Amino acid sequence: MKTDKLILWLLIAAKFVLQFVLIDSGYELHRDEYLHLDQAHHLAWGYLSVPPFTSWISWIILQLGNSVFWVKFFPALFGALTLYVVWKATEALGGGLFAKTLAGMCILFSVLLRLNTLFQPNSPDVLAWTSALYFFILYIKTKQGKWLYLMALVFAFGFLNKYNILFLALGLLPAILLSPQKKLLTKKEFYLALLLAFLLVLPNVIWQIVNNFPVLHHMRVLSETQLVNVDLTGFVVSQIYFFVGGIFVLFAGFYSLWGYKEFRPYRLLFWLFVFTMGLYVWFKAKDYYTIGLYPIYLAFGSVFLENALKSSRGLWLKVPLLALPVLFFILISKFAFPNRTPEYIEAHHDRYLKMGMLRWEDGKEHKMPQDFADMLGWKELAEKVDRAYSSIQNPGATLVLCDNYGQAGAINYYSKLGIRAVTFEADYMNWFDLSQPYKNLIRVKNGSEREREMEKTSPYFTKAFIADSISNDNAREFGTLIFVFENAQIDVNKRVASEIESVRW
Repeated sequence: MKTDKLILWLLIAAKFVLQFVLIDSGYELHRDEYLHLDQAHHLAWGYLSVPPFTSWISWIILQLGNSVFWVKFFPALFGALTLYVVWKATEALGGGLFAKTLAGMCILFSVLLRLNTLFQPNSPDVLAWTSALYFFILYIKTKQGKWLYLMALVFAFGFLNKYNILFLALGLLPAILLSPQKKLLTKKEFYLALLLAFLLVLPNVIWQIVNNFPVLHHMRVLSETQLVNVDLTGFVVSQIYFFVGGIFVLFAGFYSLWGYKEFRPYRLLFWLFVFTMGLYVWFKAKDYYTIGLYPIYLAFGSVFLENALKSSRGLWLKVPLLALPVLFFILISKFAFPNRTPEYIEAHHDRYLKMGMLRWEDGKEHKMPQDFADMLGWKELAEKVDRAYSSIQNPGATLVLCDNYGQAGAINYYSKLGIRAVTFEADYMNWFDLSQPYKNLIRVKNGSEREREMEKTSPYFTKAFIADSISNDNAREFGTLIFVFENAQIDVNKRVASEIESVRW
């Protein structure tokens, strides 16, 4: 086997190994993962918060047994494919073994190690951005229309995964208009590629139209509850941390698009970065939305540095450049990943606080990093709901109603009794089964609602009590209560149907 292929396979193997060892066994799945996994039971061309691609992967995971291994395998796979595409892009730009290895190391030891631990649309989103720009580079290099079609195919895949890729299109169009590549707009292949992409995403667009554009409702809620807390300083600092081990390679990539004559045909990619980042700042986007924009510039920077360091003196700088990503990974590995127990995090609270790890989307500082707190308490919740369910005289007529999608999804994933919990949040409002009459209610609700919930709901049932609560004080769901209401004196199905209509977008 050739040396470059051996190194590539070693990097990919290291990627898979790291993705599994960087998660401590004490953590469970993330609240978002449970929602995405539940979509496998409700396949559609769209959902309230995401397009359909994630549900297709969820369905595959379900067929494979729905184990945690497969849940973690697919994000790792998308990360490994991203590394492979950057390797090939570096090769296409004329990079040799050093350049490809450097680019691969910068991808391997980056924010993608964190991103690829979670089964969310973010991992395939980064792959889609990187692949689309790789095919665009090949088109600029060869002027062969087939690369435009492949770019359109990848863009459609990205769109069906996460609407975030629209920012790529919005940034690329003015960049093309400011460059000699604007001749592309006169090519038949360009418009055929656009048509191909449109036809591929059309089912999802139709779904949005039929369902009154739920994505707009989702964006409005996101803007009001999360994006309003986005801080520009924090946003900028995060951009540095994402690829901190390859920061010099990124800067070299940006510079090379102006100062390296071999890359002049690709200069529009500099403007792509400027326009796209400007849009993100304007819309106060979450910091991690930008991650897919960076990998391709590591390919440019690696090739530029390889050529700049060809002299004997430059050889001494190659080793430090290869070592930097590893060094920074070692420095941040103690706090950037869920590989430390909650007890360790509590003992090193100041370290996490200084790194901004304890600031949640609500803009406040908390005990645990938000993503880590979202990976605790779920098995406990499901086990206690199972016990409450079993205690009911006629459990088959019981509706399990939760406050949020994390609770509902976790119960559905871990329940030993086949419970199908629901909530009025996210896509679950479309997944209520009202074909059977409900006589009992298990209500999973925030602990602060103890008195209010009993006062509000118990009059409609002959029996009401609190069965249990979440006791893990490191979990975001700490204190969540499990109410049990038996023998309804009202038409539960009718009340639920009315509530669904009242909260529907």
